[in-house]
Amino acid sequence: MNAAFSADLGDGTYRNPVLNADWSDPDVIRVGEDFYLTASSFGRVPGLPLLHSRDLVNWTLAGHALDRLAPAEEFTVPRHDCGVWAPSLRHHDGRFWIFWGDPDHGIFQVNAPDVRGPWTAPHLVKAGKGLIDPCPLWDAESGEAYLVHAWARSRSGIKNRLTGHRMRPDATGLLDEGRVIIDADRIPGWFTLEGPKLHRHDGWFWILAPAGSVESGWQGAFRARDFFGPYEERIVLEQGRTDVNGPHQGAWVDTPSGEHWFMHFQARGAYGRVVHLQPMRWENSWPVIGDAGEPVRVHRKPDLPPQPPAAPATDDDFPGGRFGPQWQWTAHPAEGWAPPHSGDGLRLTCVRTPDVHDLRRLPNVLTQRLPGVPATVTVDLRLDDSAGPGARAGLAVLGDAYAWIGLRRAADGAVRLVHRFAESAAGAPPAPPERDAAPPVDAPAGRARLWIETGPGARCRFSYDVGDGRRRSGPVFAATPWRWVGALLGLFAAAPATAGRTGDDPAGTALFTHFRATPTRTAPAD
Repeated sequence: MNAAFSADLGDGTYRNPVLNADWSDPDVIRVGEDFYLTASSFGRVPGLPLLHSRDLVNWTLAGHALDRLAPAEEFTVPRHDCGVWAPSLRHHDGRFWIFWGDPDHGIFQVNAPDVRGPWTAPHLVKAGKGLIDPCPLWDAESGEAYLVHAWARSRSGIKNRLTGHRMRPDATGLLDEGRVIIDADRIPGWFTLEGPKLHRHDGWFWILAPAGSVESGWQGAFRARDFFGPYEERIVLEQGRTDVNGPHQGAWVDTPSGEHWFMHFQARGAYGRVVHLQPMRWENSWPVIGDAGEPVRVHRKPDLPPQPPAAPATDDDFPGGRFGPQWQWTAHPAEGWAPPHSGDGLRLTCVRTPDVHDLRRLPNVLTQRLPGVPATVTVDLRLDDSAGPGARAGLAVLGDAYAWIGLRRAADGAVRLVHRFAESAAGAPPAPPERDAAPPVDAPAGRARLWIETGPGARCRFSYDVGDGRRRSGPVFAATPWRWVGALLGLFAAAPATAGRTGDDPAGTALFTHFRATPTRTAPAD
């Protein structure tokens, strides 16, 4: 873990966001005295992150529920905005369940007897285009099981409505064709209704769902005596006088002492969707979230046993060549991309690829989330003697536009420090070509220490040391997200494909050691 990123202020209060990085579309449950959170992972592998907390403020990353995405053949190449959208996490009948929508294929679920697994293979519950944001409910009062989901207009031509089904109790399939249970086109001023979370409380069926768009919408609550409606609605959380835009799509959870809390995300551009914790109370049989319906910035912590400051891991020494759970590949990995070894450090194979000049298209980029606060990121890199001409490896800020700094072996055998970037690919193909951000510099020892300093607005300053002191490189780079995914930090090694030589014929290896991400108080200078 990296407690330096904790939102715990140490005086019985916390500061939002409690997860200040791209933990998109969070869902949270309590099982006994433990809280668990999952989030969208899109096309990255492994998917479905699993976070654990005892106080809703301090979180650690326990692992992932999804080793490989389905259908597997679709994710052998990067699909940054596709894959796992808006999962729902539930605990029923002694098992953990996660449902998610893949907008191109349908609604899937996995389940396990323990949050640490083993998790089942993905099971397709409902096939179709544009099916997103599913949430199940096993109703203890009636013994029935239900499923609600939203729609992505980009795939289905439908949006702003929620569809409900009766579901088989074992969640292997649905029992009816489904029907629209909330049509927000009929609610004045409502648009882009999505992200439903289904609950049973006080004799009512409750659906907590946001509307009005990710960047500027609000959080709604719907209730009905019957699952299929009719539902009445209220807005229960909106930006108001605060600077928390959205606020969007989250999870209602209670504590053993009877408190109620709500976790939601806020869209912050290149930083992705950061997660806030709001107090929640009931007034006239309706939930009131935050401070009279507006997000809080600082608040008393939940009435739960004190916990040491914690946050999801960032740093990694790669013991035995293995990387921690904070890292995800940009597509399904192949055997040998990161071979284990007896020492410390991450050894990445320089995979031959025709896309070597476009990191957005490389499946073998190992990524983690960009911190949502100013930070200094550093790693040591050695390009091994085995790395042939054209082989390169480096540290990147990866998004729709990207930049990287690292080492490359030239045709004459020399190793040089290079700093490259590519502008946004929006509206492409063709994507803008990768270019030099600064002139190459000799690295005679084949080693470098690399830095990225991030500041407000996700502005990134690159620097390096090839043995003669730290030097800045190139201009400040403004990180950018993809459409739904925040910018990522990445480590990679690759080489150009040549006639008769492909990814099965690697061009040597590179070694990364001592990866660190540390919060800083100063922004990089222009």
